[in-house]
Amino acid sequence: MTQQPHFSDGDSGEYIDSRHQQVQLWARQVLTPLLGADPGPVMAEPLGGDASFRRYFRYRALTDLPLPGLDVVKNSLMLVDAPPARENNPAFLLTAAEFAAAGLRTPRVLAHDVEQGFMLLEDFGDQLYLPCLQAAQGNDDGEDGDMQRVDVLYTQAIHALLMLQSDTSPSRLPPYDQTRLHTELSLFDEWFCGRMLGIELNDSEKKLLADTWHFLEQAALKQTQVRVHRDYHSRNLMVRQQPDGSHPEHLPPGIIDFQDAVIGPVTYDLVSLLRDCYIVWPASDVSRWLRQYFDEARARGIVPATLAFETFQRDFDLMGLQRHIKVLGIFCRLALRDNKPRYLLDLPVVMDYVLTVGERHPELNAFIRWFRRGPMIDMYGVLTASGPLVSASDISSQLETDYL
Repeated sequence: MTQQPHFSDGDSGEYIDSRHQQVQLWARQVLTPLLGADPGPVMAEPLGGDASFRRYFRYRALTDLPLPGLDVVKNSLMLVDAPPARENNPAFLLTAAEFAAAGLRTPRVLAHDVEQGFMLLEDFGDQLYLPCLQAAQGNDDGEDGDMQRVDVLYTQAIHALLMLQSDTSPSRLPPYDQTRLHTELSLFDEWFCGRMLGIELNDSEKKLLADTWHFLEQAALKQTQVRVHRDYHSRNLMVRQQPDGSHPEHLPPGIIDFQDAVIGPVTYDLVSLLRDCYIVWPASDVSRWLRQYFDEARARGIVPATLAFETFQRDFDLMGLQRHIKVLGIFCRLALRDNKPRYLLDLPVVMDYVLTVGERHPELNAFIRWFRRGPMIDMYGVLTASGPLVSASDISSQLETDYL
């Protein structure tokens, strides 16, 4: 039986305003020695948030800031409020250093205070990959897409990923081990099935999920292990603004939201990029980009020269299933615990990934049959009851195939 979810309240406005004032005062203190002069009151405007508890503010100076190493926006900096009780700021700093050492364009950390949870970062501007890709994709009204533009963006993202994975220097990032993989998959049990849908799993269903999770965990652990961003997709890649205000798309992307990085499966970031939860591409394009990555990864020695493309593609599929099943739980948790119900809008895309990819692998037949006939139907009930999130045709297209 499907129950209507309850969405929790966020942080109080008084607390948020207090943190805003504190980070501005701190920024003035750290900028004074960096600039060699007091910049005066730092007034920073709040920006849109992400899926975490971090908040971002933009400080615009009246003139260019004479700070070394800034090759993008010269008169603007990012202030970050990342409450240490809720955000792992040491992990952010560690990953920023490792990714930058590998040659990736992460925002330079100009100053930080781990105890307070404040950071001062280089500003890449506002241009995420996602709207660029959406503009180039075309639309249902017959407007033609610009696949040449799409290919340029994805080629740059793939090259940055290959650069990261080619770095074989010692790493202090934590391992993406079986415990971590299993904990993530269990979010589906708790938040998607339990808290969002009110499903009480019986013993048979618990065994089905346990067997499925074990299969996906083992498939991930057998892959080549590399540095993994862990959320490498169109909302965490940026077209970096240049000093003249332009946004050239043929340059390496700016990479953000990397603080959860680990050492893990080689296909993880690739499937995050190509089977993005926020934009969907035809299978033929995904296969083309997958082959492009595979050929370059094999040439660079990231994957064994003897690895067959078909084996790599299977690894890619199974890794994507682990990620997307986890994401179903995460999006429900964001809606229920963190009062961010907008993430429910993306559940149909993620459920479709789970179904279409899972159907290709006989080992997952039992799970896919159960998911299609039970939890997926219940979730569409929640989505339609919560507002005009999906249409009746969306639902019928997902349910039209009956598995015996």
